[in-house]
Amino acid sequence: MANEIKISIKNLYKIFGPTPDVALEYVKRGMNKADLLDQQNHVLGLRDINVDILDGKITVIMGLSGSGKSTLIRHLNRLIEPTAGEIRLDGADVLDLNEEQLRQLRREQMSMVFQKFALLPHKTVLENAGMALNIRGSNVADFENEAVKWLARVGLEGNENQYPHQLSGGMQQRVGIARALVSNSPVMLMDEAFSALDPLIRSDMQDLLLELQGELQKTIVFITHDLDEALKLSDHLVILKDGEVVQQGDPQDILLNPNDPYIVAFINDINRARVLRVRSIMNRDVDSDSDSDYAGDLSEKDNLETVLSRSGGNTELIFRVVRNGEAVGSLSMRDLTRALVPTDAPTSSNARKD
Repeated sequence: MANEIKISIKNLYKIFGPTPDVALEYVKRGMNKADLLDQQNHVLGLRDINVDILDGKITVIMGLSGSGKSTLIRHLNRLIEPTAGEIRLDGADVLDLNEEQLRQLRREQMSMVFQKFALLPHKTVLENAGMALNIRGSNVADFENEAVKWLARVGLEGNENQYPHQLSGGMQQRVGIARALVSNSPVMLMDEAFSALDPLIRSDMQDLLLELQGELQKTIVFITHDLDEALKLSDHLVILKDGEVVQQGDPQDILLNPNDPYIVAFINDINRARVLRVRSIMNRDVDSDSDSDYAGDLSEKDNLETVLSRSGGNTELIFRVVRNGEAVGSLSMRDLTRALVPTDAPTSSNARKD
């Protein structure tokens, strides 16, 4: 179902320290992260997080080191226990699960891909990829067949009998992705999964993930500190600072309408023409019966860099935007030029939204 909520995070707090429940009251009264550490000797991990993760979409959680992004993702499968709040998977509160139910959740409902690959060095590529099914008790033939299938899908056909130390970093991470796919879990948690890779390999892995997602429609929660990566991968973008959500929503909308100076600082150096899509700035009122004034047709998925190239620098042109052969809008080069000018955040301190 379109836009169905897979995971719902409500009023989530995490405070590290000996008496988090006591410290929580100070946080709820407005004490910030620095004062909580200075005055109460507790560390604020997360403050009042409210995020809905949609089924079959990629939700990217982005922030600098210490922003709380890895803390947040580890709450989803309860590798970290919250101080307060709720986390619902398909409507059921994950915090109500007993130990056996929690093990089942981690084995069958949520797979995880780590930054450091987390492959067992004494196991072959095939054995590492099939680990989830092996742990569930599947017979050897079944888990090996699934592992072979997904290893081939991620480009590792012929490497099944090698060991992790014989593979490059990019190849090891492909094994990690194959392992998550072999588990056939509906939710994939990816914590800085590509950040240890070289830039070219990282880009290849991003492309692979998008290709697989186009086929499988998993619910993916992806953690990154890199805005280019976040904008490339995300259907829904959540930006954290000091354990709080600064802004969340469609990544294109965030780029065009940053609501906080922190966001503006993040996006200052972004190549807007390469990242922004036609759909984000097009005029949705169009006369589909009259096409004589249009310089040509664009896809709503085209980036602005493509449009600039087609225009030849002529700012007087207007293009028609089509979807499946039907006109859905228009884009003038003047509007495109305006969209390339960076946007300042509102001056009000109340500009943040859930």
